[in-house]
Formats: sequence, C-alpha cells, structure tokens
Amino acid sequence: MQIRKLDTTRKDQRALFVDFAFDLYRGSSLWVPPLRGDAMRILDKSKHPFFEHSEADFFVVESGGKVLGRVAALANRNFNGFHGSKAAFFGYFEAVDDDAVARALLAAAEEWAMERGLDSVVGPRGVVGIDGSVLIEGFEHRPALTIPWNYPYYERLILGNGYEPYATYLSGYATGDHELPPRVYEIAAKVKEKRGYWVKTFSSRRELREWVPRALEIHRQAMSGLHSFYPPTENETRAFVNTLLTIIDPTLIKLVMKGDDVAGFIIAYHDVSAGLQKARGRLFPFGWAYILRDRGKTDWANVNGLGLLPQYRGLGANALLYTELRDTIASHGFKHIDIVQVNETNFNSRSDMETMGVHWYKRHRHYRKGL
Repeated sequence: MQIRKLDTTRKDQRALFVDFAFDLYRGSSLWVPPLRGDAMRILDKSKHPFFEHSEADFFVVESGGKVLGRVAALANRNFNGFHGSKAAFFGYFEAVDDDAVARALLAAAEEWAMERGLDSVVGPRGVVGIDGSVLIEGFEHRPALTIPWNYPYYERLILGNGYEPYATYLSGYATGDHELPPRVYEIAAKVKEKRGYWVKTFSSRRELREWVPRALEIHRQAMSGLHSFYPPTENETRAFVNTLLTIIDPTLIKLVMKGDDVAGFIIAYHDVSAGLQKARGRLFPFGWAYILRDRGKTDWANVNGLGLLPQYRGLGANALLYTELRDTIASHGFKHIDIVQVNETNFNSRSDMETMGVHWYKRHRHYRKGL
C-alpha cells in the first residue's frame, strides 16, 4: 500500500481522484453523485478561483494498482486571514473501511499542513464555503442536493486518527402541508403594516441575476459569525452564482425587505437527486433529460438558505420569513421539505424550525486535530 500525490495538471490523474467515489458507491442506492465535470474542475488549479488565493494538493492511497482512498489537503489563506487562524483543511475524503488507509490519508494531510507552518487540521472542508462534512446519523435517507452521504464507518475512521468533533449540523424534515400557528401569520401581517417590511419575489433568472449580488452580500453578513465562513472573492461569487442559476427556480427565491434594504432571504430549490442518480454524474448524452424530468415531477424541496441579518432578528421579521417559506412550499405543491444543515448550537433557529413542524433526522459533522 502506498500514498501518492497526484499531478493535477494531467486529466487522467484528476479523473483517478474523481472516479474513485463513483466506484466506492457503485452499490449504494442512496449516494447522489456530483456532476463529474464540476468535480473535475475542483482539481484544475488553472481554472478554479480557489487557487487564485490559496493552495491544495490531492492524494490517493493505492494497492496493487487499485485506489483504496483519496483526500485533499488545503490551505485557505482567505479563511485564515479572516479568522486570524493557522488551520489547514482535509477534504473530499473517501476511503474503503480500512484503518490503515484512513491513517495514511490523514497523515498525508497533516504532514502537508505542518510543512506550511499550520497548527491544526479541520475537515472535511473543500474549496467552496461549507463544502463537505461527514454524515453520522440518518444513513437510511437520501441526501439533499450538495449534501454528503457516506458509509457509516467514516466517523470511526476519522476519530480513530486523533480527531475530535468540531461542529455538528442538523438537517430536518417537514411535511409540505404543515400549518403554522395562526399567531405567526398575525405577527407577519403586523410587521408588514407597521414596520415597513415587504417581500421581494422573482419571476425570471434574468431578474434574479440582477439581484444576486445584493442577496449574496446579505447572506455574507448573516453568516459571517459562523466558524466556517470566509468572504468569497469576486470570481468565487461569480462561479457560485452561475452554478446556482443552473438549478434554481426563481419563484422559490424570496427576499424579506425593510424599505429598500434587504433584511433576509429564502433560498429553496427542487430536489433533483433522483435525476442526478440516473444521470450518473454526466449531463450528456441523456443526463440533462433525467434531471429536467425529475425537476418537473419531484415533490421534494430543499431549503438551503434561510436567515435574517442580526439587526432584524427578534423584531417580528422572522414570522414573515417563515410564513413566506410556508406559502412558497404550499404554492408549488411540495409534499416534503428538507431543511439542510442548521448548526446544532443555533438554538434560536432550531426552535423556529420546530415551530414550522421540522423534526431533525440527519446529522453531519466536522472534525479537528491540533498539530
């Protein structure tokens, strides 16, 4: 068994890293593959905007010419500059159930970090925001879009190499026909009438694109207190927007306004996981058809962004946020809602979600090890 750093200038070596996950989960009915082209671009240092400010290397463990595991080691300079930290990340961790394989992968990331004078390793994290985590509860459920599904042994492999739990995230389920208490609607009506709140809706991608920069700035302000946050660059923002606009239905995006100012946001989209599974990570020749067909018939919605700026919290605006989400879900006829990755320590959001009928049914985790 040996570990090898890949030469990611070579397409065949990028493919070796990406395709291992497809091989590992070949027998799983729950894993949702990424789009293979997007996964390949993550390793392309000449194209991905992450590499304009930071660095990463990619490793595989092999035995007898067969890949048994993979990992990336990342130094996100913008993250460390924002937080005043010296952390490295390990990311895109995938492995067979073998302690020696996991030990080799994580040791490679740790050695890489120490060579750069970094003092800890956190992960799984990737090149895009909160990109990556380990599923620790809810293995019987298919994941929401972009949220990992992995085999149950992953946490054991990571904890067995000296890592400790660092942050835990909850995902919740609610039925589409859950009724909010009438009092919530009464509060929402009052804040509209007396405090100047209103809701901005969208009817086209073109209109949404014009507003996305403002919405993302609000999203950054709302999320800036999270341990995982760092301010994205203009090119990273542009790449995110382009990806978002390929999957989003503009009518599922709402902004809570206070006069001319954005106070909060709702980001929801059709869950097309079944279509992605049928596409097997490829848009051509038939992948687009599978995804579009699934979008037209899915009765699941993913809610992956829901929040208010700190100055508007506790003033009734949250009632408007939740009634708008409830009405949006109802108007589209969704029967199932997946609220994704609320920090376990965010008790206010958890309480509000539970008022909306959410029960928590999946947990994901990040880990940390000091060096």
